[in-house]
Amino acid sequence: MPEIVDLRTADDSRDVVHQVVQSLAEGRLMGLPTETGYVAVAHPLVAGSADRLAALGRRLERPRLVLALKNSQEALDYIPQMGAVGRKLTRRFWPGPVTLVFDAAVDSGLLSVLPQAVGRALLDGPRLALRVPSPKLTWNVLRLLPAPLVVIDEATPGSVIFSSARSLAEAAGDELAAVIDTGAPRHELPSSIVRVVGESWDVVREGAATQRTLKRLAGNWFLFVCTGNTCRSPMAEGLFRKLLADRLNCSEDDLVDRGYMSLSAGVAAGTGSPSSPEAVEILGQRGVDISGHASQQVTPQLLSQADRIFTMTRSHRELLVREFPEVASRVSLLSRNGSDVIDPIGAGIEEYRRCADQIEKYVQGIVAELPAPGN
Repeated sequence: MPEIVDLRTADDSRDVVHQVVQSLAEGRLMGLPTETGYVAVAHPLVAGSADRLAALGRRLERPRLVLALKNSQEALDYIPQMGAVGRKLTRRFWPGPVTLVFDAAVDSGLLSVLPQAVGRALLDGPRLALRVPSPKLTWNVLRLLPAPLVVIDEATPGSVIFSSARSLAEAAGDELAAVIDTGAPRHELPSSIVRVVGESWDVVREGAATQRTLKRLAGNWFLFVCTGNTCRSPMAEGLFRKLLADRLNCSEDDLVDRGYMSLSAGVAAGTGSPSSPEAVEILGQRGVDISGHASQQVTPQLLSQADRIFTMTRSHRELLVREFPEVASRVSLLSRNGSDVIDPIGAGIEEYRRCADQIEKYVQGIVAELPAPGN
């Protein structure tokens, strides 16, 4: 049986990471954790490693091999023809317990420069499976490698998950050099498998991420941005929810299941501040409750997840595009005429009313462009 190395009792976890990287570079197969179980892994650039991993997978009745990436951006290196839906799913689902299966063009992207034996082992017909595991140990190993890891899928129909380092070690035997033990995985079910074909997707295997969760994550996310996230953007977020629910003839709580998520943030916001009393009062008069709002700062993660980002002023947009140029195509002014929505803070209740009128007019225009019920 391979050695089991308990990371929790190691003197220095960095030494364990370097030992794993060294073993993989020498062609050994290793056992590492994912959020959904323990898996056997190999270095794709070492001759024979992927073939031996594939043989082990067949013996364990887990023939699918998956390419484990360090981040979602790497997916484009292997699927350069990925469409908008695929890019959205990689941003939303990863890192996490979801394996995405794409139709892969073997003659394009970095898959074509991997050894031919690795490409043959990874491809299931024309399809390539990718995932980004979240455990810190596995990410640190990936960070130090010049290529992704080849990983055995952790479960197939009728098989049990290796939910402990010992269970994988006992099943794999001496074909693994060692298994790194980090404790029980976060989820008791295997990763969900989602197949992406063009601009559509479907769930092949429902696992740790349920179909409902996946549908919610794959919906349309709208982010409204101001400065402090206590006045303008919370009002825009609340009005958007109200007006969209009216258009779809559903409750605001049902919007998520209809595929719509509304969020707000500030470019200079603190964390956890409530909406201003004036904003709460004005929107309450319009049937919109933002009394439970808590402010948050704009983050790279929020921006990467949003499908459309609306800023209150031109300076907000310029700041976001300057700091995060990759989101430029998804950022626009809330107004269509290029005018700014001026901050009403400290200017009295009537200024808040005028601001809310302005925001509501612009949000109505956004909602009117969304698909009508049944379309």
